[in-house]
Amino acid sequence: MLRPVSRDGVGADAAWLAPRLAAAGAVAGSVHRREGDGLRLTGAVNLPEAVQAVVDFVPAGKGMAGLALSRQVPVVSCNIQTDETGDVKPGARAVDAQAAAALPVFDEVGAVRAVVGFAFAEDRALSEAELAALSAVAAELR
Repeated sequence: MLRPVSRDGVGADAAWLAPRLAAAGAVAGSVHRREGDGLRLTGAVNLPEAVQAVVDFVPAGKGMAGLALSRQVPVVSCNIQTDETGDVKPGARAVDAQAAAALPVFDEVGAVRAVVGFAFAEDRALSEAELAALSAVAAELR
């Protein structure tokens, strides 16, 4: 069962996120909304509190969410536990998951307004079709 985080400021987007993670077969996830030059965590499901503390504010270009913000494309890892690209920060390994994707969400003028993260239990490559489907789900964020 997916467990939304209920601490102040995180619950609203966690309630939006939880059913979408379940529908996608994901075991954990996050919502970060744009704040200045970075992203603020506004929703988390099955992320350890220590990870939430580390990713509460993510600067552009740091970690998967920050890279999705700066690159403006999905950032994907087949296995966050063993990733050696530098895209996955060590704190992410505390999440009980392997494959992961950070998907940028764009506003009406094409700027990234949020990043939605999906994490999966198994080590696997996400196909272009899966990434497109997850991106469409992420774009539903209001």
